[in-house]
Amino acid sequence: MKPLPEVHIPYSDLYHALVQPIFARLLLTGIELNIFDRLCEPTPAHALAGAMGTHPGNTALLLNGLAAMGLVEKKDGLYSNAPVSTSYLSQESPTYIGHLLASSSNLWFRPLADNMSSLVREGPPSADDRDGPSEEMIEQYATDSLHYERAGIAQQVADLVSELPEFPAFTRMLDLGGGPGLIGLAVVARHPSMKGTVFDVPPVTRVAEKVIDEYRARDRMNTLSGDYLTDDIGSGYDLVLACSTLSAATGQLDRVIAKIRDSMTLDGVLVSLHAGLTHERTRPPVMVATMLSAAMFGPDPTFEQGEIAGSMGRAGFRSVESRTLATSMGPMDLDVGRK
Repeated sequence: MKPLPEVHIPYSDLYHALVQPIFARLLLTGIELNIFDRLCEPTPAHALAGAMGTHPGNTALLLNGLAAMGLVEKKDGLYSNAPVSTSYLSQESPTYIGHLLASSSNLWFRPLADNMSSLVREGPPSADDRDGPSEEMIEQYATDSLHYERAGIAQQVADLVSELPEFPAFTRMLDLGGGPGLIGLAVVARHPSMKGTVFDVPPVTRVAEKVIDEYRARDRMNTLSGDYLTDDIGSGYDLVLACSTLSAATGQLDRVIAKIRDSMTLDGVLVSLHAGLTHERTRPPVMVATMLSAAMFGPDPTFEQGEIAGSMGRAGFRSVESRTLATSMGPMDLDVGRK
């Protein structure tokens, strides 16, 4: 008889990769249907279906799928939010990120999934054919990003910056490409007198203005609108934050880092927090996957680990310290350059 092949390596990772889109769709469907707003108390599937006007059987299957993911808990036929869903997927929570997850999927992940084969065959669209997001989309994404910043990264960056030995002497901070501005606000709030400026494109600074008012920080924070690649970013900054923004400068990073250095005081400090790819751009997996859509549609916004630190050195920073941090989005590199 013909022998069966010997099997030494399981194909479980391949099968798990195949079903990952189902888990993503379960999550996004739960967000779309506001499931997590309705499960603050243990609820049977038929009651939830009745309240939502959905199919009872398929509602139960959806809830079972969410329970399999650890997003919902099921006990004695009753469903309720798991702690992670209470924190991040219920709109009553101040750290709600459901809209951000949904908009990220619509803007980046779904277009890549729908077009990956053609992108691999034909390459990215030309600059003339590439449709950029509208101002309304940019403003909405900045609004959604506010919740991501509030869900931990703003507090984490503020902890790191406030530990710098120079921090007590800082007087002016630039939050470059600061988005909705909450990271900059968190840093300023740790200091008794330092003032800050959020620099970003106009649709984003409109959101930052609202955030500044929400946190009653008008006496400590302001905004400056423009494109940091081409426009003046100001001067006299003791501290410049660049959190996940330098990707717009790929291909001209040295020029931008030098521009940042020129905007700083003699003892200024540049703090950069960005994803840095390792292992010949194949790790960390979550960052490779996160950046893949932007890279395939072009231009590639990714950095290798050490690339930003190296640019700081070439720009004349007298010292650069680097380390990798664990964040909720995945590992990110912290580079601190001292002028």
